[in-house]
Amino acid sequence: MADPDLMVGFDSNDDAAVYRIDENTALIQTVDIFPPVVDDAYTYGQIAAANALSDVYAMGGTPKLALNICCLPENLPDSTIREILRGGIDKVKEAGAVIAGGHTIQDHELKYGLSVTGFIKPSEVLTNNGVQPGDCLVLTKPIGTGILTTAAKVDLLSQESYECLVRSMAALNKDAAEIMGHWDVHACTDVTGFGLAGHTKEMVAGSGQTAVIDCRSVPVLPDAEAFASEGIIPAGAYRNRSYIEAFVKTQDVPLAKEDLMFDPQTSGGLLIALPAKDAANLTKAMGDQGIDAAVIGEILPFKEAEVIIK
Repeated sequence: MADPDLMVGFDSNDDAAVYRIDENTALIQTVDIFPPVVDDAYTYGQIAAANALSDVYAMGGTPKLALNICCLPENLPDSTIREILRGGIDKVKEAGAVIAGGHTIQDHELKYGLSVTGFIKPSEVLTNNGVQPGDCLVLTKPIGTGILTTAAKVDLLSQESYECLVRSMAALNKDAAEIMGHWDVHACTDVTGFGLAGHTKEMVAGSGQTAVIDCRSVPVLPDAEAFASEGIIPAGAYRNRSYIEAFVKTQDVPLAKEDLMFDPQTSGGLLIALPAKDAANLTKAMGDQGIDAAVIGEILPFKEAEVIIK
């Protein structure tokens, strides 16, 4: 029998589970782990931690406790392990949370991540499926991390583009979530491995609405579109496209921009749905805090397609 205090569970496509403790407190629980996306161990630890913490921010909550999860090859130097963990610890500290332990196993492939616990008032929980007709969609980070990390693996990125990529992936969604909390937000998710189109599709699934994305308004990391036009696309983008292509329509969109919509993101931004009258003010407030947020689309009350990209 379902537990009435389980507010958000596995029956939805949300970013984390939410359990009501009492009328003033709910617990947010999430876990995320993945192999390295950059060569530097400390930076990898930071990015993996930021990615895991993001799920709590997407629910509107505050992370408080984290546990390390490590899958380590037997021959991995201790110095590398220490740097990965140091990166994770520093990012968790930046979030105002604490790492209180963890679990380690041997594996053929290095993987690192966190199990994160956060808290929120039950009345303030945000899910990804509360969009309403007339809402605007706001994105708080540029996309293109999957394409750029693919390019970086074969040494095609300039140092400037690489540093921009790393800054974006290592940045917490903390400030964006705090600013978002001052507005009447109807739904929120973070854009990660399913890509912008995939996570948008999850937001409108079953709601009876259609999301329209203006790809010209979507912020993109430097050089990502150029690499996409050269066919440097991660395999995950093709899997994303295959999985949701029945729910997506494109209208005269260049192929490179279209590929970017399916590009799997690592530690991407928040995708926020809120009334159109508030969207410009929200993006301005974020811009004043150095957050590269943009209005990228809207929600329409019809089901011609779940996601339209134009």
